[in-house]
Amino acid sequence: MELKVINEQGQEAAKLQASDALFGRDYNESLVHQVVVAYQANARSGDRKQKGRAEIAKSTKKPWNQKGTGRARAGRASSPLWRGGGKIFPNTPDENFSQKLNRKMYRAGMASILSELARQDRLSVVENLAVDAPKTKLFAQKIKGMGFDSVLVVIDALDENTYLASRNLPNVLVLEVNETDPVSLIRFPQVLMTKSAIAKFEEILG
Repeated sequence: MELKVINEQGQEAAKLQASDALFGRDYNESLVHQVVVAYQANARSGDRKQKGRAEIAKSTKKPWNQKGTGRARAGRASSPLWRGGGKIFPNTPDENFSQKLNRKMYRAGMASILSELARQDRLSVVENLAVDAPKTKLFAQKIKGMGFDSVLVVIDALDENTYLASRNLPNVLVLEVNETDPVSLIRFPQVLMTKSAIAKFEEILG
């Protein structure tokens, strides 16, 4: 599979021969969906809490007589049917949202996403991406000069200058290869990778 290598002006400068197993795989929509849902589910903290009727601090006295008032019978004010009452099936902080995903499935899903990005011409490769000083303006000018407005940048190793220069850009996210996740790959309209990042992807997922 040939990937487009661009220069700092955003023009195609060369072609990079990449692994077909990683960038030339057929798109498996159901697998990608499963990988994305599992990743988001495993990121949930599960610490939400609601009160049941036994935890509501209200009087347990019967509000009115069972018969003779013309109103519906009521036992206590903490009933889930009442305003301020407890929940019928309350959320508990020990709820587990995690989903099991085999390593082989995760690797195949990531390869399917990368292949589809290359097929849709949303994946570009650059020789190197670094700035001389930790200035957001410098990094923004470099990204804009390549023709990107919103882009995910994947590099082999994140140096301090690049990290400090890119963290305040709202439409730019810089990640190392081992931090790249399926949600970020899908969310951004364009993905920019360095050559060393491509090699590391092939080493990890190939």
